[in-house]
Amino acid sequence: MPKPVVLIAEELSPATIEALGGDFEIRHTEGADRSQLLPAIADADAILVRSATQVDAEAINAAKNLKVIARAGVGLDNVDVPAATSAGVMVVNAPTSNIISAAELTMAHILGSARYFGAGNTSLKAGEWNRKKYTGVELYEKTLGIVGLGRIGGLVAERAKAFGMRLVGYDPYITQARAAQMGVEVLDLPGLLAVSDFVTVHMPKTPETVGMISTEELKAAKPGTRFINVARGGIIDEAALAEAVASGEVGGAGIDVWNVEPPEHSALMDLDAVNVTPHLGASTHEAQEKAGVAVAKSVRKALAGELVPDAVNVAGGAIHEDVRPGIPLAERLGRVVNALADSSVTHFKVEVNGEIADKDVSVLKLSALKGLFKDVVSDQVSYVNAPLLAEERGIGVELVTDPYCESFRNITRLTATTSTGQRISVSGTVTGPKLVQKLTEVDGYSLEIELTDNLLIFRYEDRPGIIGQLGLALGANNVNIAGMQVSPASTSNEALSVLAVDSVVSDEVVKAVAGAVNASAFTGVSLQED
Repeated sequence: MPKPVVLIAEELSPATIEALGGDFEIRHTEGADRSQLLPAIADADAILVRSATQVDAEAINAAKNLKVIARAGVGLDNVDVPAATSAGVMVVNAPTSNIISAAELTMAHILGSARYFGAGNTSLKAGEWNRKKYTGVELYEKTLGIVGLGRIGGLVAERAKAFGMRLVGYDPYITQARAAQMGVEVLDLPGLLAVSDFVTVHMPKTPETVGMISTEELKAAKPGTRFINVARGGIIDEAALAEAVASGEVGGAGIDVWNVEPPEHSALMDLDAVNVTPHLGASTHEAQEKAGVAVAKSVRKALAGELVPDAVNVAGGAIHEDVRPGIPLAERLGRVVNALADSSVTHFKVEVNGEIADKDVSVLKLSALKGLFKDVVSDQVSYVNAPLLAEERGIGVELVTDPYCESFRNITRLTATTSTGQRISVSGTVTGPKLVQKLTEVDGYSLEIELTDNLLIFRYEDRPGIIGQLGLALGANNVNIAGMQVSPASTSNEALSVLAVDSVVSDEVVKAVAGAVNASAFTGVSLQED
């Protein structure tokens, strides 16, 4: 079998290639050059980029085998996430790779603003000696206002405490308990601006946060406050900030991110009290290596068919180790449901019973949906677009959990209703140190048979001699039986048999065997991968 193709579209660290390992064919291209990118991506299974490569709808449509887009960094401005989702392509980034680098750059800008590093450096290199002009302030006992108390904001708080600063913060989503752990007093934004000597923003760029600090907020700030932005361009209004610094209302600023990058000439660049850098938040050797290694590991998981917790277009978080064995089981059960369905599914319920019910098992719903569509949709089906396929088809999907499980440690049960009113249910579990997948129920009939690649399911009138007749009929058609489980009639006079067989059985043979035992319902199920 040919190795999956991983396309490296920009320069990444050697550690990134090493983290990918030897299971892939590694190719390189110049991602910023469309004439190179589009033909190179055509047969790629994964593409790794930084910020220069535009992975847009055109590129995604050109990539017929693409399963994962990996951005070795935090932002995703150069990736069309909706187009990737529609195509079933997973998008991953490295959300924590640069947090230390960004926090340290924030401290550099706070210190640089306090002591006029930029202007002092330029002045001295120009032959001037302006010690008095560039008299700054200490950080000790000054108040630092942190707008956004997430991972980077928390790291800034931790470092600022070492300088003896008082910490106040604004974040609509933080709890008082968490803020107290960080040593931060929570205020509303006007209250924070009124008391802060330095203000640093660490918010995502959204319609709500663009321009959140503009003319009105700058006028309400404590006179002489210095503003720092290493988060995203536009959160602080550049024009309003330049005007406030020029007028003396604001003491200074440190800006690393811009509305347009590279920025057109900004009035901020003409002011001695403003230090500027060209979006250096993640520009350290350590951050680049962490980002590359993180996304390489995600690519390995994605191409192995696993759910990647850091995927930005897949619901669900980190997968508990006790839940993980149920992922392939749920997908195979979903394929069994599809094989049993006589028409399109209109409602789909995933029930998880047992010890894992108190964990986050949302991944099992995704996996079951992936299995439900795998054999009926011509396009690629993944954890990414399976919920979208269900939504497009008007299928109601629900997830139910219950810690009680009578016969096994855990059971996953899928129940489907079709457009004709047919009700289907299948259940399964994973047992033993080898994590053997077992089919434990079909349509209310209790079983315990290994969920092998090829199964035959027959329902028929419960009477003597049927097992022998099944064996004779299959033998006559050169089908070898590897295992068999019979569930006798309970509420009806019909029994159900599930047979594990060694190979795929044609529809004609399944019908012939069903006819030999006068089966009222019969299905051949193939769970082999393509």
